[in-house]
Amino acid sequence: MLFLKSTASTRAPGIYEVDVAAKPPGKTFGVYLATDPDNPPHSVLAALAELGFKGFYQKSYTHRDGGRVLDLHFEKDGTDLFKGWKAEECSANLAAIDTLFGHVGIAVAPRVMTMAEAYA
Repeated sequence: MLFLKSTASTRAPGIYEVDVAAKPPGKTFGVYLATDPDNPPHSVLAALAELGFKGFYQKSYTHRDGGRVLDLHFEKDGTDLFKGWKAEECSANLAAIDTLFGHVGIAVAPRVMTMAEAYA
């Protein structure tokens, strides 16, 4: 679940928050979205699917401010060991993610999760 301050404003239509993060050592990134379940970002979700990202987790919850949130997690298999991304796949996939979210006005900052966060 992404940390949301509020559901009163969105970063793009239907999107409250976006996180692009990898578990250590940080070669294979996932896309984590907090979305408005009543106004889902259909074009962004379709574009993620076109890029080969598959949803592996979703959970609905009510934010402390009363707004409803749908938490979505996506991953994409690579060709490296354990379906990880090779260096060239990582560069290409991160560029595609950056372009996708850039088209809806969201700048992404890929990061590597802490060990505690990754395996909680």
